[in-house]
Amino acid sequence: MFSRSATRSIAASVRQAQAARGYASVTSAFAGKKDSAGNYSVTLIPGDGIGPEIAESVKKIYTSAKVPIVWEEVDVTPILKDGKTVIPDDAIYSVKKNTVALKGPLATPIGKGHVSLNLTLRRTFNLFANVRPCVSIQGFKTPYDNVNTVLIRENTEGEYSGIEHVVVDGVVQSIKLITYEASERVARYAFHYAQESGRKRVTAVHKANIMKMSDGMFLTACRAVAKEYPDIAYDEDLLDRICLRITQDPSPFADRVMVMPNLYGDILSDLSAGLIGGLGLTPSGNIGRDASIFEAVHGSAPDIAGKGLANPTALLLSSLMMLRHMGLNEYAARIEKATLSTIAEGKAITGDLGGKASTSAYTDAIIAKL
Repeated sequence: MFSRSATRSIAASVRQAQAARGYASVTSAFAGKKDSAGNYSVTLIPGDGIGPEIAESVKKIYTSAKVPIVWEEVDVTPILKDGKTVIPDDAIYSVKKNTVALKGPLATPIGKGHVSLNLTLRRTFNLFANVRPCVSIQGFKTPYDNVNTVLIRENTEGEYSGIEHVVVDGVVQSIKLITYEASERVARYAFHYAQESGRKRVTAVHKANIMKMSDGMFLTACRAVAKEYPDIAYDEDLLDRICLRITQDPSPFADRVMVMPNLYGDILSDLSAGLIGGLGLTPSGNIGRDASIFEAVHGSAPDIAGKGLANPTALLLSSLMMLRHMGLNEYAARIEKATLSTIAEGKAITGDLGGKASTSAYTDAIIAKL
């Protein structure tokens, strides 16, 4: 039997999913407007630890590349409002107004009852799909040189619904909530992404052999959407088997999109990032109906904060996803070429990439190639 608070949480989550049923588009259309100088306003959330340093690096590169963006910097440190932990109103207003944001890493204390700030952001702006491309960087040596996949993770429910309660002393129940509406929505986005990016296959990743009802419903939604995209091949595979196969040989997963529930996406996207060199080289975007937030998914690394050792690549590549979302493709291509060639050259890269350059030296090396 569920407690009253757990029952209310479940009901609220279901109502949110049902409200999303009328969602008219699989992706948020960039609705930003240019100012009198021809620039777009973009919300910037520097984040914690090394966040401000890597955000400053991105800003410096954008200035040198003359990207037509004006940054609107906000603080998302949570506040208490009516007994609930919420994002400050000015930050919410900024993201909703600009419809795009770039976010550095945010720290959440582990095991102390604090709600994840990243989860709070996803809920606040209904960011239903996390998109994580994992592509090998030519010239940067790893055990694998043929990784080229995109993982799309349902971002609002599953084990990360945050519905937990104590049954009796020493027994805690955590509820995995999956709705058909949210499953269908992220599946539709995955097929749309595959179609738009020229990828020919969508694979649904699941554990329906064990969780027959929850993951089974996720697969039912994926199968229904697949029928609407006859030009995109569709298949399904188990999470554990995918993890084994992709680490043995990632080449069969090239040029495909993998879509999955929340927790599986968290696991598989980090595993895939390891194949290309780590989270420091992996971009990420959170897509919603009214706004999208692009972010660095690595930690805040407080141990090296302020020492000039941070690698800004993940945040920079995430910002290029943002530029393409905004239709600023030429700027994205130019900065990407400069960044990847700097890494491949290996002369001015940060310590985590095997070099000895500082954050600023690495940034300057990229700028020199623009």
